[in-house]
Amino acid sequence: MQGESAVDPNPPAAPGDASEVTAESNPPLSKKQQKKLAKAAWLAEKKKDRRAAEKERKKERKRVQAERRAAGELDEDEETAERERRSKRQKTDVGPKKPFNARVVVDLAFDEMMSENEVKSLTAQLAYTYSANRKSSAPFASLLFTSLDGRTKERMDGQGNAAYLRWNGAEWWEEGYERLWEGETGHSEVQPVNAEEAEIAGASGEKVKGEESGQPGAEANTKSGRRKEPSRAKKDTVVYLTADTDEELTELKEGETYILGGIVDRNRYKNLCFNKSKEQNIRSARLPIGTYLAEMPTRKVLTVNQTFEILLNWVETRDWKQSLYAVIPKRKFNTVGRRRGGKNIDETTNDDGEEGQEEGENEDGEEDGEVEVRVLDLAELEQDGEQ
Repeated sequence: MQGESAVDPNPPAAPGDASEVTAESNPPLSKKQQKKLAKAAWLAEKKKDRRAAEKERKKERKRVQAERRAAGELDEDEETAERERRSKRQKTDVGPKKPFNARVVVDLAFDEMMSENEVKSLTAQLAYTYSANRKSSAPFASLLFTSLDGRTKERMDGQGNAAYLRWNGAEWWEEGYERLWEGETGHSEVQPVNAEEAEIAGASGEKVKGEESGQPGAEANTKSGRRKEPSRAKKDTVVYLTADTDEELTELKEGETYILGGIVDRNRYKNLCFNKSKEQNIRSARLPIGTYLAEMPTRKVLTVNQTFEILLNWVETRDWKQSLYAVIPKRKFNTVGRRRGGKNIDETTNDDGEEGQEEGENEDGEEDGEVEVRVLDLAELEQDGEQ
């Protein structure tokens, strides 16, 4: 009829209807998935609240303690505890460091081979590894993490606002460790460091690789303001540590690079790191556990950070037996351990025998549920150290 406008029965979708198109193209989540996502969001929010509350409690405790100290109200036990804390802080954070001019690389190229819990365990071990080097009086001059990708990177990015990018003296590569020698014929060993820059592993003011760009790949800045070049090494100075090789490590040498396999695999992948070293034609060696701890009845399975701490202890003492005894958990010397699922807990191993972890526990024997809290606490310590 004249005077009436024709109405299109199928008008085009408005811009605001794009979400409906997207929703149709993506299959709906199941109830189980929705509950899982909702629980994860709730836990993340609750964790933030817990951290904020704990920070406030710590500040209040410090304020009250300072007031009591000023008023002379501390009893003898409290004064003794304070002196011990100050002494421990001075021992770990103060004093000249004597760096060992070698490099340790953690190869993180196994992300797709691990479960979610194993990735969680691994990221905790990386934090302990960095912390051990930072506190050591004889730190390794270079600490490099390679092939950072996938869930490992996502988890590291999500902890403490990507606190790992602020780890002093640590390099993070998305590329593999092959970059150490690729395209370089004249480059040598670990770049020497002087006494001032030696504090990379501890209290120096170095800017960390990735801090400026927010991503792994940017090179580190030193305290002196010089731009630090990416690590390089001759291929014949690189050693992959794996328990599956016949060659035993007798000593650590300055100028060499030692690779640790960054994987928690419950012994699913046999000879993984050993085969990788053979394919790339680089040397392999194992820790001399069998030589110095022949009485240990269980399998020689260690976490990434435990392996690293053994290397650190050797640098300080030049004594393998002392270094191994200081780090290997005492329960590994027991013939009968706690049992889970009908197996001795020490029967869970990973590929290279130097880095592993029992199901459901972190390296200190605590439940996995506590691992994330401890990693976050470390991130807070790093942030406090920068202030």
